[in-house]
Amino acid sequence: MAKLYVVPTPVGNLEDMTLRAVRVLRESDYIVAEDTRTSGNLLRHLEISKPMSSYHKFNEHGVVEQIVARMLGGQTVALVSDAGTPAISDPGYLLVSHAIAAGIDVETLPGPTAFVPALVDSGLPCDRFVFEGFLPPKKGRQSRLQQLAAEPRTMIFYESPHRAGKTLAQFAELFGGERRAALCREISKKFEETVRGTLAELAARYADKEPKGEIVLVVEGAREAAKKTRGGTSADEDE
Repeated sequence: MAKLYVVPTPVGNLEDMTLRAVRVLRESDYIVAEDTRTSGNLLRHLEISKPMSSYHKFNEHGVVEQIVARMLGGQTVALVSDAGTPAISDPGYLLVSHAIAAGIDVETLPGPTAFVPALVDSGLPCDRFVFEGFLPPKKGRQSRLQQLAAEPRTMIFYESPHRAGKTLAQFAELFGGERRAALCREISKKFEETVRGTLAELAARYADKEPKGEIVLVVEGAREAAKKTRGGTSADEDE
């Protein structure tokens, strides 16, 4: 029986592709990709030619069993998304879970993902954090933010550029405008930028100015904000 490889791909700079990821793609029998055009460009750059089909959120329920059948038939399959690690705010979970249920070995390669460099670059505590990904666009959004208002860990969100200003304003209203935050955009790309400040400052900056590119928002947790208000330190909390 073959194996399912989950293969991260660059979120920006193609030099972020690991040697191991290149080898696995070359050795795999078949590649399933979120967008065959996007992944096709990457494969051509790497001089890799393999049979490939699409696997995305609109067709995954219809094709997942076909992909599993390939592996049960002895083929090694590599799963890639447009950028980053599959299943992290991208399709992948369904295929991984079905493969495991079928007794197929799954191996996930370490590699690029947008939220880790954004977290570290924000300058906020990164020993404990919570990754929220994309918030609900409408239904459930307000209640989810109200729940997160007391979250003690640093919070990480993905957001679209056209919603970034509105989201920052919601954060400032519900979390408190004094909370520290960072807006990271175009990670690992030519115009990569991290803008740090309070939620109030960032909300004002992007109220009428839409940031360009892929956006990651990192927000200080309630515990750190409370310590800052009291003038405490991490050592104080541990005593």
